[in-house]
Amino acid sequence: MGFIESAFFDFSRNKGRTFLTSLGILIGVLAVVLLTAFGLGLKASIEQQFEDLGTNLIRVVPGQILKDGNFSNSSSAFTSIEFDEKDIQKLSRIREIENTVPIFSKSIIVTVGNKKEISTLYASTAGIFTALNVNADFGKLFTESDVNKRSSVVVIGPNLAEDLFLSAKQAIGKSVTIEGQKYVVIGVTNKKGGGFGGGPDFDSFIYMPYKTAYTFNTNKTFMAIILQTKTDEEIKPVIGQAEDILLKRYEEEEFSIIQQEELLSAINSIFAMINTVLVAIAAISLIVGGIGIMNIMYVTVTERIKEIGIRRALGARKSDILIQFLVASIILSLIGGLAGLGLSAVIVFFIKPYFPAYIDLNSVLLALGVSSAIGIIFGVFPAKKAADLSPIDAIRYE
Repeated sequence: MGFIESAFFDFSRNKGRTFLTSLGILIGVLAVVLLTAFGLGLKASIEQQFEDLGTNLIRVVPGQILKDGNFSNSSSAFTSIEFDEKDIQKLSRIREIENTVPIFSKSIIVTVGNKKEISTLYASTAGIFTALNVNADFGKLFTESDVNKRSSVVVIGPNLAEDLFLSAKQAIGKSVTIEGQKYVVIGVTNKKGGGFGGGPDFDSFIYMPYKTAYTFNTNKTFMAIILQTKTDEEIKPVIGQAEDILLKRYEEEEFSIIQQEELLSAINSIFAMINTVLVAIAAISLIVGGIGIMNIMYVTVTERIKEIGIRRALGARKSDILIQFLVASIILSLIGGLAGLGLSAVIVFFIKPYFPAYIDLNSVLLALGVSSAIGIIFGVFPAKKAADLSPIDAIRYE
């Protein structure tokens, strides 16, 4: 009987023990693979959102947000400056800029009758819809004329519309109340996704002309400015000109001009670090599972000492005994690894409609590789103990 057949024969005699021993590896692999799958899904979702927005966007924000390609944690990352209409006017004169979009954002409570929903207000120009690649599924978007006339109108996301009016279509022409002020819903945007695990929840935003929002924004300032260039090639010249303009009013460390690619790279580096830490924590359960395998293999060796002595007396070499128990340990780990991988695939299948998780080839190879490594590492000591037994002492063992 070969080593593999022998291992499976032994497992079949102790099914309960085999299951419980593999369970530790199963849980460890399950945790590692799922965390990796969630991390990959989150990264893909964010990249998709940035791709949907386009690469020709430049963000102007207060403080030195990025440093050497990563988010800065220095005091210069947070400043008290806020942009105003003078900045908007000056930046909009740059010839290569197609769209200058000021952003005022605030968490608000939107009320319709007895219904109340928490939302995020985005007050801006009509250009925000072009910059964010947002269209109207129902009704229309507000225009620059609405901005200049301070029209009491809003455009809302489809999720918010459904929460407040049961359906997006029914929201058109209805009124919503924000901090005691009434506004007419003139449009409902198309679904963009986001929210849980996928960045900003565009589908629950409420958009308002920025001059209308001066009711809330009494200082008439903006938290950020988005510059949209006509082409990707014009990004660098625009950044240079925008920097020159802003340096006439602010210090260099008081603002940042960030490209889409820089922001995406910084976000991905953070997620990669977080995911690595989470996977490392989950891997602790793999070590615990490996210790369980080692303990069981020691028990198995003790139970089979006489058998080992007889085999050695009949001519079996030390290497034969070593390989026999090592193979059994590796197979035990692989059983747990494959079961954990299969269970992970089932969980991801059911979660995918709600969260963009997915398992890639690297995750599969990692799971199987780690399972095999644990079998070798934690199986070698019991296997060596079995191989080192003296045939005479083993036969006499009671």
